[in-house]
Amino acid sequence: MARYRYPRIPESEVTPRELFESRRRLLRGGLALGAAAVAPGLLWSREAQAWQGLLEERLATDLPSSELAGGESTTSFQDITTYNNFYEFGTGKRDPEIYGHRLETDPWSLTIEGEVDKAGTFALEDVLAGQTLEERIYRHRCVEAWSKVIPWVGFPLADLLKRHGPTSRAKYVVFESIHDPDNLRGQRRSIIDWPYREVLRIDEAMHPLTLLAVGLYGEVMPNQSGAPIRLVVPWKYGFKSIKSVVRIALVEERPLSSWEERNPDEYGFYANVNPTVDHPRWTQARERRIGESGRRETLMFNGYGEEVAHLYAGMDLQQHY
Repeated sequence: MARYRYPRIPESEVTPRELFESRRRLLRGGLALGAAAVAPGLLWSREAQAWQGLLEERLATDLPSSELAGGESTTSFQDITTYNNFYEFGTGKRDPEIYGHRLETDPWSLTIEGEVDKAGTFALEDVLAGQTLEERIYRHRCVEAWSKVIPWVGFPLADLLKRHGPTSRAKYVVFESIHDPDNLRGQRRSIIDWPYREVLRIDEAMHPLTLLAVGLYGEVMPNQSGAPIRLVVPWKYGFKSIKSVVRIALVEERPLSSWEERNPDEYGFYANVNPTVDHPRWTQARERRIGESGRRETLMFNGYGEEVAHLYAGMDLQQHY
């Protein structure tokens, strides 16, 4: 496999976090004034934009923030949003940035079904209305042996699932992403069997670290990063963190996830970050942090072992990779 060499971004071109914070303060001060200066209904010009208006208003306030990456420096906004895997747009790392404008996120709805008491399809603004947003700074590790540190904004997946009342038969949680081959060029190729599907055990899904993210760096989630809502599971390889989610189903029997179905020897169901289990084509013992030179040692469970290792007690993690 050819290795993509990502260009080093000069420090002068990287937006410092302080600037994002100052923008947030500016928005807090100017949001009410701006709304008053615009005729009712014009600030968010169509009803379908309600989720984005609600989200931007929330992001303009002080959100609770948790640093959960061991004090490591966050990856720049530019590096986060220009180096991605999002095969719905193509297999190149910059394809999501280049073609992300084709993703139509307005309006957006989320279907929740299966082994729940309250199933249905819900407008994203209604989903967001009942959630308290927070910022969480997590490590992000790709199975391709590169990594980032990302300040996500979102809410625990468990909070959403509890609202819908999982039944005692709910053993797994299945996620499905948008399927729109007319606009998403990657879905016109048989990279995987579209739409993309991911699966977690119910205890993994309900773990406090598992996040549904709707933003990063205090901004609405960019299209290339999984807008408008995506999963973040920080102790697993990035392919488990499905983007642009449209459906969540709670089921009793475990279905295959997309990459597990496509190539089970390379993409196991658990996908826990484990430096002792190599990918068939490269070592997982070390990783390349995007925006930095050199490599660093990979941490077991991506550094979240204290929080999640108990989920896999007694399991052979060489066999269940």
